[in-house]
This record gives sequence, C-alpha cells and structure tokens, in this order.
Amino acid sequence: MNKTTMFMMGAALVCAMASTGCQDEYEVKTPSYKTGLATDTLSAAPFEKVFPRQYASYRQNDESSVMTEYKGSVAFQKHSDDPLPKGFSKNQPYLKNLWLGYPFSYEYNEARGHTYAVHDILEIDRINRYNPEGKGNMPTTCWNCKTPNISQWVKEGGDKVWSKDFNEYRQMVDPMNESISCATCHDTANMELKLYSIPLQDWLKRSGKDWATLSRNEKRSLVCGQCHVEYYFQHKDHGPAAKPVFPWDNGFDPEEIYAYYNTKGAKGGQFVDFKHAVSGVNILKAQHPEYEFWQDGPHGAAGVSCADCHMEYKKQDGKKASSHWWTSPLKDPDLTACRTCHSDKTADFLKGRVLDTQEKTYRQLLKAQENSVRAHEAVRLANEFAGEKNASFEALMAEAREMVRKGQFFWDLVSAENSVGFHNPTKALDTLMSSSEYSQKAVDLCKQATNYGIAPALEGDIKQLVPPIKEHSRKLQQSAEHLASHKWLSYLPQLPEADKVWEGNKRVK
Repeated sequence: MNKTTMFMMGAALVCAMASTGCQDEYEVKTPSYKTGLATDTLSAAPFEKVFPRQYASYRQNDESSVMTEYKGSVAFQKHSDDPLPKGFSKNQPYLKNLWLGYPFSYEYNEARGHTYAVHDILEIDRINRYNPEGKGNMPTTCWNCKTPNISQWVKEGGDKVWSKDFNEYRQMVDPMNESISCATCHDTANMELKLYSIPLQDWLKRSGKDWATLSRNEKRSLVCGQCHVEYYFQHKDHGPAAKPVFPWDNGFDPEEIYAYYNTKGAKGGQFVDFKHAVSGVNILKAQHPEYEFWQDGPHGAAGVSCADCHMEYKKQDGKKASSHWWTSPLKDPDLTACRTCHSDKTADFLKGRVLDTQEKTYRQLLKAQENSVRAHEAVRLANEFAGEKNASFEALMAEAREMVRKGQFFWDLVSAENSVGFHNPTKALDTLMSSSEYSQKAVDLCKQATNYGIAPALEGDIKQLVPPIKEHSRKLQQSAEHLASHKWLSYLPQLPEADKVWEGNKRVK
C-alpha cells in the first residue's frame, strides 16, 4: 500500500468520524463554565453580565404580539372570537362549556412568552383573587412550572408545601425576574444542564433512570419536558397531598395515561380533577403534553431534541450561541431552525407542510370538541328524564359517564398540546378520532338508557342545542342575571358579592 493510498484511507476515516454528528452514538460534550454565581441563584438578572448574548435572546421572550397561523404569544382568551389578534381566527368556542364548574372556565388564555409565566398566573382568574381571607383556593403546586423558586420552598418546608394555599407565596416572587429562566434548566454555578423539577426527578427514580448517565441530547429535551408535560396534583391516599406527579408509569400514550388515572384517586378509584357542573361527570383536565407527543413523533423518534427546533444557533460577533428565545420556528420567515436539517427544502415548502398538519388537526379538534359538548348534554338530559327508562338505566348511564370522561380527556390532550398536532400528527389525529368515538358512544348509551326518549332533543346542530358560553368569570358568577343567561350556567351556584383582593402580587384589600 503506497503513501497516497494510505493518506486517502486516513482522510476517509476522518471524514467518516466527522460525519457521525448525525448518528446516535455521537455525543457532544457540554461546555463547562465558572459563572461566579451561587448554585442557588434563582433570579435571571445576574446572568446578563456573564452571558450577554444568551440573556439578550432570553429577553425576546418578553414579546407578546407575534402570531403564527395557529398559535402565538398574544394572551387572548382561547374560547373567544371577539376580540382576536388581527388576522387570527383559530379560537375554540366551547372551552367555557367543557370546563364549567372548574376554574379553567373563568379564564383560559393563549400562553405568552416564558418570561410572563409568573406575571400571568398572578392575573389569571383561575386563582381566586376575590376571597376576603386572601386565599387563592388553589394549591402551591400551581407555582411548580412558573418559577424555580419552588424548589427552594420545598427544600425548606418539605412536601407539606405542595398543599399550602397558592397565595401564601404570592408576594415572595419577582414577577418578571424570577419566572422561567436560567435556573430552570442549568446549574447556575457551571451551567451544566440540571433539573429543578421534583416530579421529573421522582419519575426518573421510579423508572430506574439516572440523570447523570443520560445523554446530553436526552437532557436537552427533558429540561423542556419537566414542564411541557401532562401532570396532576396527587391525591392524599397515594402520597403527599397535591404533590405534582407525571402519569407515565404505564407509558406515554393516551390509553396508558388514562388507565393510570383510573387507579389514582381516593381508595384506588378514579382520579378526578372536577365534577362537571351540568352533567355531573368526573372530569380529568390535561395540562400541556408536548413531551408525550414529541417523544415518539417524527422528530423525537429521530433523536431531534426540543432545543434543536426551539433554540436555534445564532451567530453574533463571529461567535455561535443557542438562542434562548423559546418560541415557534415559524416566527422566523426563513425557518432557519427547520432548514438546518431540511436544507434541500425552501422555507415556503416547509411552512406549508407544518400548516397542512395543523389545519387537519384543528379541524378534527373542533369536531371532537363539539362531540364532547353533545355527550355532556346527553347525560344532562338523561339525568333529568322523567319518562320510562331502560331496565339497565343505571349500568348504561355509568358507562355513558365513563365515555364522556374519556372522550373529553382525549380531546383535551390535543387541545392543550401546543403544537396543534405537529409534534406527532399521527398520534394527534388518532387521539381525536378516539375522542369522537367515545363521545358518540356516550350519546348512544344515554339514548338507550332513556328508551330513546331524549333522542329528538339531541338532533341537529350542537351550536343551536347548546350555544357556546361567550362570557364567564368569577365576578360574573356573582350575578344571578348572568347565571340565567344560558341554560348550562344555571347549574352553577351564585357566588357571594366580593371585591378583588389581589392585583398581581400586591394585596389591595
């Protein structure tokens, strides 16, 4: 073998080794820093001096005016069609109906940037700001994905912190400086990726996984997955009351998560978030299961991390750094993050693919939503039916209520997931199809239970049978006139007259 051949073989080997950047076995090492900051630094501001470029991109999360076709960072109420951000028409009109009897029915907004997480939860109508005693009537757990401060609170107070009232900590957080930030994902002394999330730490332990031995790519997604997940507030029969838990012990698919919930309530029965005010069905409220959909979707299965798409690399002054503006790649007209891998495609082509998936998902989402409303109405009518009932009425109605519960949960898993199907198009559409099937089965069972006596009242356009509730809030629920304005609202109790006690993190009364 001559020297030329040996050189060419050596060069080929070097090229082959270099090309493994797209292979599973290639592992990029995390840079190590000495920030000079304490490991318990929870505020974002001290990082500006140490990492000015990253901090500047992080502050881009402050914008709250940019919309994509189906999502965006304008905090409009998601059910409403008046007003909507300019040019935007992708509302979900039945959200207040489906959450009736639960604080989500008061206000359910499109999320703004991560820097607003604390500010917005302090203003949301879901947390009671009218209680004369100052209580929020929601547990401290609601802070879990809003501020890294909660890890310090639990360190100091233990698991009893979770079930304390939310408002006990309202004045202890700087809204725009102690929101989701550096300390949420990094060891602030050396910037290594680190979990602050106690429920994710618990799940790793339950599943026999060690954070220290996970690949950097896994960590780059799990630091997002510590909050962008489905979770619930644990029932006291299974551990510390209201502690957040990830329902992944059976798996990540909707059927597996649903089966898990059916054993996690009181005395091993169904876990229940709330009882629907109109149908009386025990309902589950999904959170935002991006991780569950992404992990076996096209990108997750291919090893593409959350950061690859939502934290694209940027060059500034000749240096490359990850953008810390955590947002949709569609906000970049050139779709730079997408074209890092899909370099053979134009931005217009890629955007068209995304929007096609989202349009199909959104269309089925609205159908599943309407089917769920019809199912609740069927149970309401059957509950109040005074005619001759089927001999198996109770058994049929028990099954119908289970189908309503399951149908709404499956719809909500897609509704609450923030990619409008794009993270996993197949799973999203399959989940919505199952949702519609469960809801329709509930309707059929209710008809059968009443010997079809309610069937005529369920025929026709659901928007005519049960109009979407346009307005509802804690303040409005203090009004008898408001509760008489819609047949479903009439099932709610009238709240006592009260003035607002809290404005942001300041007590005003």
